[in-house]
Amino acid sequence: MANSMRTFASDNYAGVLPEIMSALAEEAQSHRHARAYGQDNVTNEARLLIHEIFNSSPDDPLPGVHFVFNGTGANILSIIACTHSYHAVICSDISHIICDESSSPETVTGVRLISIPTDENGKINVDIIEEKLDRIGDMHAAQPKMITIAQPTEYGTVYTIDELKQISNLAKKYNLYFHVDGARLFNAASSLNCTLRDITTAVGVDILSLGGTKAGLMYGEAVIIFNQSLLKSDDGQDNSLKYRHKQVMQLASKQRFIAIQFLTLLKNDFWKKSSEHSNGMAQLLKKRLESLPKKNDKPLIRITRPVEINAIFLEIPRDWYEPLSELFPFYMWRTKTSEVRLMCSFDTTENDIDRFINKINELIQN
Repeated sequence: MANSMRTFASDNYAGVLPEIMSALAEEAQSHRHARAYGQDNVTNEARLLIHEIFNSSPDDPLPGVHFVFNGTGANILSIIACTHSYHAVICSDISHIICDESSSPETVTGVRLISIPTDENGKINVDIIEEKLDRIGDMHAAQPKMITIAQPTEYGTVYTIDELKQISNLAKKYNLYFHVDGARLFNAASSLNCTLRDITTAVGVDILSLGGTKAGLMYGEAVIIFNQSLLKSDDGQDNSLKYRHKQVMQLASKQRFIAIQFLTLLKNDFWKKSSEHSNGMAQLLKKRLESLPKKNDKPLIRITRPVEINAIFLEIPRDWYEPLSELFPFYMWRTKTSEVRLMCSFDTTENDIDRFINKINELIQN
């Protein structure tokens, strides 16, 4: 019997876009053999499409594209591409690499993660970043070499194009690399109503972890290197990252099955279908939450962060959490204030939202 569970826990909980599944099935059922480890035609076609989408001119150098299994692997490979073990990576104190990837970034890469506080919307600004750069050249300190941000942030807020340019300019001023953890980059682009190029190459991003799983892929992410200097090793060899790709155990043998998913997602901006839907469902859910009845003229819930992508953060009565999460599992974000996170996905429906709101109304009546 099929499991009918629906959730607001994470877009990782959702299944696979039907179009992605069809592309995988077609490739698998073709009975074609293909060269392994990314030497196949499908992977090459995906790389060329990424070049077309992210670069402003066909004459621009090809970016380095490395498909990996998961987001942690994408971030680790990105760090390795930019740093040596005596370097440091500047990140926010709520960033995925420091809060949700265990100790793997530091253990595998050898770098130090330097976290800095975010504002109330989960963003880091250039003034606070610059405060952490006063020991560049000091042999007694880990040397900052990379700034990483999540776009969108862990609070579901989106850096504007101007904010991205400010961070990029700061990175260039101090000879640092600018990395974007784009696990939900498609949602950010839909929120800003812009192209993927507008929030990456056009603002000076050096390297990108491009998420696929949260956008409806079965699995797979991509590391895209725009800064050509990162494609050279210390001894001048071309594309040295291919050796590190293997070293960190993220090189898939049948890589075409990751590439075919990105090819499907990126062709004709198909990614907009899932990102616009999940963003739209979050806006609908927000509207329904805001229309809930009040008690003694006071709202029973409080939305705590701007709703800009497919995430809603809100504070709820503590005794609501168990009965609501039994119906639709979701995460408690901050126990002290009973702040929770609700995530919509490409397959979230209005019926899901109706059932969730109906359950809240039951709790209010009781």
